Amino acid sequence: MSSEPEAQGKAATHPDIAACVERARSGNRHAMGELIGLFREDIYRMVYYRTGNRMDAEDLTQEIFLKVFDNLRSLKDPGMFRPWVYRIAVNRVNDYHRRKKFLSFFVPASEREDGPEMEDMQNSNENVLDQVIKKEFWREVGTFMHKLSKLEREVFQLRFMDHLGIAEISAVLNRGESTVKTHLYRAVKKFQAEKHLIGLIRGVEP
Repeated sequence: MSSEPEAQGKAATHPDIAACVERARSGNRHAMGELIGLFREDIYRMVYYRTGNRMDAEDLTQEIFLKVFDNLRSLKDPGMFRPWVYRIAVNRVNDYHRRKKFLSFFVPASEREDGPEMEDMQNSNENVLDQVIKKEFWREVGTFMHKLSKLEREVFQLRFMDHLGIAEISAVLNRGESTVKTHLYRAVKKFQAEKHLIGLIRGVEP
């Protein structure tokens, strides 16, 4: 399910994250910048997958890192920085959706955005067929995600879109690993029934 932005960030293989976190906690601005450089791409991609809007994803990513550094001293184990950042990001995205849902009760439909802008993921030099296929792919992804329970959806996205391991997902969602595995299994079973979506993935990579 690779797509733009690229599917793998720099942070997953970086060996000195805990040491960098310790320096950042002491006020080292260079260390803070290094952490942003390591994780920004991953967090932006994670937020964009869930909002479908580049401008909102940029704003939310900035807010997430402000919150990260405001609360860095509360992180007890620097080795858990990655899942801790993702937990903050998940919570912020959930707040974003709750706010949009709340506003939808008061803002006329004609004045609201018409849904996710996954077509923004297309490059300007793509041909029309590629654009149509990508739009269809993301439409099918959205339809599939709505068939999952909230926890199934979060586990599935964190595992296959954000590339987190079971232990990391457990830490992000504050759920036991057995619960994560159960909901991941259910989500995967539902995904396997999506023959058209699987065909799009196998046919033309979005």
